[in-house]
Amino acid sequence: MSGQTSIKGRIWYVSGTDGSLIRDIDTDMIFHNAHLAITDLDQMGKHTFGNLDGWKDFPSKAQKGDIVVVGENFGAGSSRQQAVDCFRALGIAALVGESFGAIYKRNAINSGFPLVTCPGIGKTGLKSGDIIILDVITGAICREDSRDVLITAEPFSRVQLDIIAAGHLFAYGRTLQNA
Repeated sequence: MSGQTSIKGRIWYVSGTDGSLIRDIDTDMIFHNAHLAITDLDQMGKHTFGNLDGWKDFPSKAQKGDIVVVGENFGAGSSRQQAVDCFRALGIAALVGESFGAIYKRNAINSGFPLVTCPGIGKTGLKSGDIIILDVITGAICREDSRDVLITAEPFSRVQLDIIAAGHLFAYGRTLQNA
């Protein structure tokens, strides 16, 4: 994402059988604890949502550049970094959610993964397969076909932008030492 201010991608709307975004998806549902011994990033992706009913085939369908839209309190639970890294392994461009577990959010930002908080995203009428464009500076989210602002998310902070541009928190820290 280095230098760019927008993210464009096909969305995955992580909903249940009733069509609403699933709430309280914990890190064990995202990346099951049976796979915690995996340390190779390239091997993590195939286990994404392996413990989330209705979404176990997600890794075989997801494509590089996709955006995942999730419900409230996504990533609740343990501080398992693999629950962030599995999306990175699949090439997911960003997660957009109603809200995120605090530790999950910090892990994502620290690893340079775009995480966008957008209360109300579940009421926009978006569905899997829609193409959206997210402006990380203003927070504006629009459908590609209309370019009209659908909803406004929380814009990235300057530090979040800098960490993402650097690649991860430690790389960002090195830029501060050299300043």
